[in-house]
Amino acid sequence: MSPPRALRAATVGTACAALMAFSAIALPPAAHASAPAAAPAGLTTAGAAEPTFRFVDIPGSDGVTLKGNVFTPGDAGGGKRYPVVVLPASWALNDIEYVAQAKKLAADGYVVVSYTPRGFWFSEGRIDVAGPKDMADISKVIDWALAETPADRDRIGMVGVSYGAGLCVMGAAFDKRVKAVAAMSGWADLSGSIFSGRTPHLQASLLLGGTAYLTGRPSEEFQQVLGDFLSSRYDKEAELVAWGDKRSPATYLDRINDNGAAIMLANSWGDSLFPPNQLADFYDRLHGPKRLEFRPGDHVTPELTGLLGLPNDTWSNARRWVDHYLKGENNGIDREQPVQLKNRTGSDSGGYEGYSRWSAVTSQHRRLPLGDKDFFGTGDLGGSPDTGWRTRIGTNLDSGADGGLIFLSQIGDQVAKLPPIVSVPLLPRQVASVWQSATYDSVQRIRGTAKMHVTLTPSNAMGTVMAYLYDVNGLGVGKLVSHAPFTFTDKEPGQPFPLDLDLFSTAYDVPAGHRLALVVDTVDPLYIEHNPLLSSITFSSPADDPSWLSVPLRDD
Repeated sequence: MSPPRALRAATVGTACAALMAFSAIALPPAAHASAPAAAPAGLTTAGAAEPTFRFVDIPGSDGVTLKGNVFTPGDAGGGKRYPVVVLPASWALNDIEYVAQAKKLAADGYVVVSYTPRGFWFSEGRIDVAGPKDMADISKVIDWALAETPADRDRIGMVGVSYGAGLCVMGAAFDKRVKAVAAMSGWADLSGSIFSGRTPHLQASLLLGGTAYLTGRPSEEFQQVLGDFLSSRYDKEAELVAWGDKRSPATYLDRINDNGAAIMLANSWGDSLFPPNQLADFYDRLHGPKRLEFRPGDHVTPELTGLLGLPNDTWSNARRWVDHYLKGENNGIDREQPVQLKNRTGSDSGGYEGYSRWSAVTSQHRRLPLGDKDFFGTGDLGGSPDTGWRTRIGTNLDSGADGGLIFLSQIGDQVAKLPPIVSVPLLPRQVASVWQSATYDSVQRIRGTAKMHVTLTPSNAMGTVMAYLYDVNGLGVGKLVSHAPFTFTDKEPGQPFPLDLDLFSTAYDVPAGHRLALVVDTVDPLYIEHNPLLSSITFSSPADDPSWLSVPLRDD
């Protein structure tokens, strides 16, 4: 039974001020009702043209009831029809998450339907994690909007953040009626996001699992998958990947392309849940109208001020996107360069770079050989190819090089240009291999995906390595440019094998007078590592397969 309507109305009145947009924090519980309710406090003023607001119960698939709310344009009536925007709530949040933006959309002539996905808060059912039941729910929500509001069946869009973003892109695959999507801080490849490099993302999965139990009712399938994932059940790796693939827009790329929805994707360079690589790969394979935006920050942090009703670039572009593709407004967004990037080291006042496609972001890949000694004793980065060297590190001890803490580190990068830092000279070479370049005479504009190739010889059949790329100043202080984990299994101890690893894509300017450092160790608090006690890992550069780092650069 739903809580009293009065509790629901009182809660919504303060929702925008209390809202924390990222998935770790959930809103206070709120009641729902299908009858009209008072408009959210502070969001409306008297006047016939003001949008109307009501809480609703929406029949979902397999008999569940989804809790939601609807904003309708104030001049509705007389058979007039409006474009409709469906807003699925983020993971662990509920439908009042979008109330500030929904009201603005309705004032601009949209019917806006926000809903809490099944299994969370007071929506019935169990959490399906963008599975088949969630897909059926999306169609049911659209059916309800067409039957119960003055929505135009030919102008249907979806906009969402985080979990809502993933549901939006999946909705473009499973319901042909969806004509436009704006997905912010979402995913394209779920397995490739939280299991990148075959390494479980510990902090991300604990966050998602913990908030699911706090704010909802995980399905038995999700509970089993989460348990196997956190237990590093590599014997079930194929099953875990298949579960994630079933919930990944990339799996349904052909269906999305056939349906032809206009899709805008916006994420952050440092997204702790959904790294940028998987989204850029997906974007390149979309055939319809499309747009890709990357900004500094972590999961949902670039969109947060917009959820609070404040000016926000991401939300402004999402509004322009649906205005053009649902209302036909000639606002120029279709004529802009479709790939828009904000440099992590650039000015907060602007600094967007436009490109015709993702592959155009990088104008050259500079391959730097990994040598046998650096300025402090481990390896040289760059210069002539150097082969025949070997360097061994121990495992299970954190060298001090790491990706930081979920949310906190990347917010520091977004707000203060302060990503995780290390003192490169003080990194213990017993547990970290370090290669450094010479000092650069000019700015190095890193754009895209750095790649590492090295020969690795393990002492055990299973293990994990972490690669980090740092911008190092004259004092030896390194700022993290990018990183990535990799876990290997079923290797023959003592036998070398080649490792190719893509670091997370980024946009970062290394100043003149600085150098690059590549650091490889075996422990990072962001991930679950799998190195047996007393194990070691040896890196080498055979003459017939030299080791190298490829740095993506933009020349102009």
